Amino acid sequence: MLSATLFTSTQRLIRRLVYLSVAGLVFASVSAQATPLRMVDGREGINAYAKGLLELVLSKVPQTYEWDESTGNTTETRIIQMLNDGELDIVWYATTEELETSLQPIRVPMYRGLLGYRVLMIKRGTQHRFDHIETLEDLQEISLGQGRFWADTEVLTANGLNVVKVIKYEGLFFMLDGDRFDAFPRGAHEPWQEIQERPDLELEVERNLLLVYTNPFYFFVSRANPELARNLEQGFRIAMEDGSFNEYFFNDSTVQDVVNKANLENRTIIRLENPTLPEATPVDQSDLWFDPTELSH
Repeated sequence: MLSATLFTSTQRLIRRLVYLSVAGLVFASVSAQATPLRMVDGREGINAYAKGLLELVLSKVPQTYEWDESTGNTTETRIIQMLNDGELDIVWYATTEELETSLQPIRVPMYRGLLGYRVLMIKRGTQHRFDHIETLEDLQEISLGQGRFWADTEVLTANGLNVVKVIKYEGLFFMLDGDRFDAFPRGAHEPWQEIQERPDLELEVERNLLLVYTNPFYFFVSRANPELARNLEQGFRIAMEDGSFNEYFFNDSTVQDVVNKANLENRTIIRLENPTLPEATPVDQSDLWFDPTELSH
């Protein structure tokens, strides 16, 4: 009787070991098929939008990716260097010729050009300083705060505007509140959420002006990773064809801020030249771009 019990227990142990071995092989197989995808951490603002869009685009391709968001956010210069050094797999920035020379751009504007439509964040109670502005020459009379290494900083300075350059993004809000410059240009979808997140600062959105220039915001990958670039391009094509890219864009809460709050059709447009715009920008592919003034019709 004891021998039979021992035999049965041995069989169960063998079956259990076989099951664990098979399960381990299956798990290893699945893990082997998932490609690591390293990016900076953070799920706020542009990071939230970019990562949501990235999930959508990569859901359209057969390859699976294992997300790694363990890298702390740091300066743009450092992040680009990490991508070139193989420490990151994907980043997202407004494009420049310099970026497109060192990295591989995915030439689908993530915000469909919306970041090229900019309103001004100002100190509360200073609207009167802007009421007379109607031309580029008028705009040159005020000072604008910007990140020192941002692509749009070069655009503003190239158009003869007075730009105060700051290293840290967060510092711009405090400097505006402290009257260190007159206005902080923001994407037409951005300032309301940013102001809401900083209730202790005396900030508001300027009512009359809209700065406009071509400013595509792209995903970038290393030139040593052509497979990821191909998957992103394929995923974008599918998402545009099936309408899910447009759906994602219009349902984004920050884009909804443009619809509900920006009053674009009644603003005075000041057009700026973008000397940093790479020649390969697909400006003639109308399906990639959106005119946000249509939001209010």
